[in-house]
Amino acid sequence: MKVVEIENLTVSYENILALDNITFSVEEKDFLGIIGPNGAGKTTLFSCMLGLTTNYQGTIKFFGSDIKKSRQYLHKIGYVPQKPVFEKNFPATIEEVVGMGLGQDQTKDKIDIALQKVWLHELGKRRIGDLSGGQQQRVFIAKALVNNPQILILDEPVTGIDAQSMDFFYQILHDLNRKEGITIIWSSHDLDAVSRLATKVACLNRTLFFHGISKDFFHDEDLLKMYSESSMQMHMHKHED
Repeated sequence: MKVVEIENLTVSYENILALDNITFSVEEKDFLGIIGPNGAGKTTLFSCMLGLTTNYQGTIKFFGSDIKKSRQYLHKIGYVPQKPVFEKNFPATIEEVVGMGLGQDQTKDKIDIALQKVWLHELGKRRIGDLSGGQQQRVFIAKALVNNPQILILDEPVTGIDAQSMDFFYQILHDLNRKEGITIIWSSHDLDAVSRLATKVACLNRTLFFHGISKDFFHDEDLLKMYSESSMQMHMHKHED
């Protein structure tokens, strides 16, 4: 069953193409790793999918419905942004931050269950500003999970997190996908992690030059070479700018 369908998605900013005719779909229970260099359009893609950017051409559907015509899909999606920065004195507790994902319908049971999934259930009363970067990001996963979403979207969520926290973070994502059956769409620069975790891969550099089975990509030297060259060209272009 297709839970996401993106057809001919094109986005321009002041006559500069950010995304050029992107088409792909995501099946239920997929773990899709989206890879590409900085400036490739990954965050723009997510911005469109989340309804934050609407001046695009093409169609984006969640669960068969065009997102420009219906917003009923929103409660089925959880989103984890890049690592947020918190002041040490920020007064909210972990439980309070996770509860923000519930809005008015806050129940402690839902908060506790979400925290158990990220192994933070014993720290609920602590202030979020007292946590490490890795722990804070797990809180935001819990906040995204508290409404039992069917799809979890993560935009380079381990930026600035230490290696040990990163491994634990990846284990949580693996369990959410394989054990909980949550569809995951995750952008990352960590090719090794993508090769280990993702069942599908989408290679993005303003246009989409691969979408398919993860093993098909990582076992193909020509595709890996194309990805490497594409990333280098983007890096050189940004440097020249």
